[in-house]
Amino acid sequence: MGTNRFMRYVELLRHTDNDGDQLTAEGIAAAEAIGRDRLHPPYVAFISTGAARATQMLEILRTAAHAEDVPISTVPALRSTIEDRWRKTAKTAGKGADLEALRAIDPELVDQESRVLGIALRSVIDALPQGGRALVVGHSPTNEAAVLGLTGSIIEPMAKGAGVLVVAEGAGTRVEPLAQRA
Repeated sequence: MGTNRFMRYVELLRHTDNDGDQLTAEGIAAAEAIGRDRLHPPYVAFISTGAARATQMLEILRTAAHAEDVPISTVPALRSTIEDRWRKTAKTAGKGADLEALRAIDPELVDQESRVLGIALRSVIDALPQGGRALVVGHSPTNEAAVLGLTGSIIEPMAKGAGVLVVAEGAGTRVEPLAQRA
């Protein structure tokens, strides 16, 4: 997939399997497989939420993309400051619940956080050059909330290692499935 010079792209991924704030052996192997099969370089930015598991995955993906000269940046605003509230709401909603189910339990959480996380994702896009592509690794359900805040679209909950492509053209944005590499 080529890039259009008038567009900007963000591949937004959820980190792979973890134990606490570190990837497990399975998470490392899954990140390596993503690096072999699903990346769409070249990237002008690699962005982490600041969580060690997200940064660890980005290090693996950056190496796979042969882009060790591109630094990994941290955008803490892509990580919720009220993760315990998200966990509590998600636990109440049940495993695999989407944002609508979470919103039914705590509408203020989903609406407020979607706005804040959407602004953070917009700042990533705005920092990219025309035609630029960033790889961002974050968390669920905050990745989904960022997409909602930015595009107004509710996406399915991201499994570990899954992701979407956010495409910005001018002031408009849309979300697309993240295709396998051709």
